Amino acid sequence: MMHRSVKIRYIDPVGVSDTVERMAAILGAIKRPETDLEVVTLDPGHPIDNLEYRTYEALVTGNIVRVTRDAAENGFDAVVIGCFYDTAVLAAREISGDAVVVGPAQASLDIVRNLAHRFSVVVGERKWIDEMESLIESYGLRRFLTSMRPIGMRVRELQADPERTKALLMEQAQKAIREDAAEAIVLGCTVEYGFFEELQRTLGVPVIDCLIAAFKSAEHLAGLKRDFGWKPSRVWGGEPPPEEELKRWKLFDTPAPIGTRVRVCAAAATAGDVTGRGSPPDQG
Repeated sequence: MMHRSVKIRYIDPVGVSDTVERMAAILGAIKRPETDLEVVTLDPGHPIDNLEYRTYEALVTGNIVRVTRDAAENGFDAVVIGCFYDTAVLAAREISGDAVVVGPAQASLDIVRNLAHRFSVVVGERKWIDEMESLIESYGLRRFLTSMRPIGMRVRELQADPERTKALLMEQAQKAIREDAAEAIVLGCTVEYGFFEELQRTLGVPVIDCLIAAFKSAEHLAGLKRDFGWKPSRVWGGEPPPEEELKRWKLFDTPAPIGTRVRVCAAAATAGDVTGRGSPPDQG
């Protein structure tokens, strides 16, 4: 079956991001030619550059929902919420219309469970572990998790010195395999991009880059939606808020809070077709 063209919006859920163009370039280089990709940041009104704390997650949740609703209204087939906490995925999925909503953690775990019995997640800070363990447990996969190993780096530090980050990731991944009997490694932050190939070659086990895992899962699910009509359920737990209430309360009357916007057009095979900051999406 020929893949139909699909539209995917990747939401980097922070208002200040110097990595969005790099993410767009990475995803643009691996997307299918027929995929239309848009990478956006939120414009929360505050200079939040990470979601390491539940406080920050709470502050951006409403904007994630609004940007997801906007994607549904503008014909996107899938939305990725770019945080390994899978921030607001359930709320966004409820309001996403026909668009599939994907979280990096769930996508990465789905992939790694097809490749290994037990896995370890390498994260930035120890602070992250409590919420991520709870998330993995909610997906019914806690018993397959051998360990969660921090490298002692915050989100904003992960790309500041790539060689140092790579060395720390390698150290903890080797310990996870040797000491915890992990059969695969999941990189537990979307900003831990650019490292998986060398880690995988050296370690000899699958290393899942959650940025790539989330995007490729969204691309696959968007194709299934187009080809077979497999889209989010809208009954019982999947029932969305009544449109009458949304209109009466004017919850989505203002423009979606999008900050930076980078587009990689359909039929572009490489990241050379990435557009500049703030360019409007082509909805035609």
